[in-house]
Amino acid sequence: MKAVLDIENVQKSYLLGKIEVPVLNDINLTINEGEFAAIMGPSGSGKSTLMNIIGCLDRPTSGKIVIADMDISKLSEIELARIRGKKIGFVFQTFNLIPRLTAQKNVEMPMVYQDIPGKMRARRAKTLLELLGLGERSGHKPAELSGGQRQRVAIARALANEPEIILADEPTGNLDSKTGQEIMQIFDKLHSEGRTILMVTHDRELAGNCDRIIRLKDGKIEKGENENGE
Repeated sequence: MKAVLDIENVQKSYLLGKIEVPVLNDINLTINEGEFAAIMGPSGSGKSTLMNIIGCLDRPTSGKIVIADMDISKLSEIELARIRGKKIGFVFQTFNLIPRLTAQKNVEMPMVYQDIPGKMRARRAKTLLELLGLGERSGHKPAELSGGQRQRVAIARALANEPEIILADEPTGNLDSKTGQEIMQIFDKLHSEGRTILMVTHDRELAGNCDRIIRLKDGKIEKGENENGE
């Protein structure tokens, strides 16, 4: 099975004044193509830091990170931004949509940065929104959409550039339980289509839908579990 993400001996520390504070300690992790994995752990365990490093939003202090056969550990900021835009799709708890843009234009935005022609952008955004049941809402701005609809727009945006991996950070955290279940059904469908998904969640029930649970504690991976938690 092909690895989409390979993390080797990753350490991350931050300087607090003159004190070096370790956040991640010797992280080793492989995510395979088509896998749906959950990262769980208490607050302060390093989940967000790990996701930021995988998402090319932060750099490790040491160690190696390979995404789709490319070592991103030593890339320049410009190169990291290109990889981030092309290889990774983000879904955030707070949606992170641009308020002044319609759903259609929000979905098109990642393609703008990849220099995809306008007609192609519009066609792909329209197709994605229709697939997610939002074809009739494509001209609405985020404030005119429900929380569940906004998260569907965010998922469509994450898929815009056909990423190697989707990073979902508490994707149901701001939604009621019924809407959260509907969003998880979308992730399950994406997984069944062969998408690779890495999701941070506090919800054990949601994590139970995944192929594997990765538990973080005090900046270290405790253990990986299969879907049955064994």
